[in-house]
Amino acid sequence: MRTIEELRTLLGSHLRAHGLSAVTAWEDTPRTRPDKAVAAVSLRSMESGPPGFQNYLGERYDEQTGQWLEIYGKKVELHFGLDLYAASATQVQRGLDRLTDALQEGPGGLQPLGFSAGETVYKSDMKRYFCPVEARFGAWAVAVTREDGSFLDFEVKGDFQP
Repeated sequence: MRTIEELRTLLGSHLRAHGLSAVTAWEDTPRTRPDKAVAAVSLRSMESGPPGFQNYLGERYDEQTGQWLEIYGKKVELHFGLDLYAASATQVQRGLDRLTDALQEGPGGLQPLGFSAGETVYKSDMKRYFCPVEARFGAWAVAVTREDGSFLDFEVKGDFQP
């Protein structure tokens, strides 16, 4: 099961693999002040259609229980905050350039739908330049049920594969 924390961690790892410093928002670890832009990764919202898992996606056989499991799902849109912080406006711009490259593909099968960046401003209380960034990804919320119809598991995935 992918929790919200796992989704933030997945995207943070993806950004670091593309050369951008990234931390997940609200970590318990102390912050450092690197000499380049850092993206703070947070999940701001998840949007979907009507409640419930209205799309039947197929079934799979569970060898451990000897039962067939039915899979239901629905498309969702994830909105991540990728706010950039840096010591200079130039570093913010370099961070945006790396971010643009990294978001050409999504992590873990998530489908990139777009991103937007706001105006870079200086935050005197932090002694840092700040640029608000939001990225949107398409995914599937998938639920697995037993033969009696009870839900076993719920997961947010990228490309759906039973």
